[in-house]
Amino acid sequence: MFPKITKKNTRTLLSLVSIATAGLSFVNTANATIVEIKTSLSDESIKVNLFDKTTPKTVKNFLNYVDTNHYTNSVVHRVSPGFVVQAGGFEFNGTWPLTALVPNAPVLNEPIYSNVKGTIAMAKQSNDINSATNQWFFNLADNSTNLDRQNGGFTAFGQVIEGFDIIEKIALLDLCTNGGLQGIPMLISSTQTCANLTVPGSENFVVIESINVIDSSEVTDSNLNPLLTKYPDSDGDGVKDIDDAFPSDPNKSVPDVEDSGGSMTWFTIAILGLLASRKRFFKF
Repeated sequence: MFPKITKKNTRTLLSLVSIATAGLSFVNTANATIVEIKTSLSDESIKVNLFDKTTPKTVKNFLNYVDTNHYTNSVVHRVSPGFVVQAGGFEFNGTWPLTALVPNAPVLNEPIYSNVKGTIAMAKQSNDINSATNQWFFNLADNSTNLDRQNGGFTAFGQVIEGFDIIEKIALLDLCTNGGLQGIPMLISSTQTCANLTVPGSENFVVIESINVIDSSEVTDSNLNPLLTKYPDSDGDGVKDIDDAFPSDPNKSVPDVEDSGGSMTWFTIAILGLLASRKRFFKF
């Protein structure tokens, strides 16, 4: 766990910034983008409305990967039934184990919206608030009481507007373990098991065939009502500040959604940048 930031001027600055940011999130005229995620599981696509203005760093990070075709031919590498469907970090190159994709630098956390059913959010490393890179997940259920408060809160940066049934179908597939990854959704026949699937083919995986921007209009979320995070003041001191990144009740913070790849700890760097530039600290 990182040490608390105790300097009075730092707490005051962060409190004011956090409160101001929370106020902005009530405005329902944010810039937004709709992306279409095509998988090998269905002829239909998953359409997701991204919240460009309220989680700008996260959306920009995601779209940078989209623009460079980073996710093209990657695979859905994790399902936790009743919890999440996760992707963005691995591809299949013909042999086990799956190959990790090289991520860009992490982005700052932006825990504005709640991790309710149907939202897309960024995965990150345990005990590292600002470690989201290329991996993201769909919430299969209302995970707000967990994911809104642990590890500084997980950034929900969009909402599924079509094709959630495809995500639910992925969650019902057989789940295999290989190379340290657990819960890999696999399309296998009734006579096969994970144990005898020694040489899988691409047809055995849920492949992300493409992700494309289909609407970049300035306002595409006017009919959406994303819920604000339920735990903006997770330490219960009456002030929304940096201490909220370290909940006092870790027993309410399981299970986790971890980025399955490694990344550096950027938290200290982010704090130094904040003090130097007086920019907003909060930013999958």
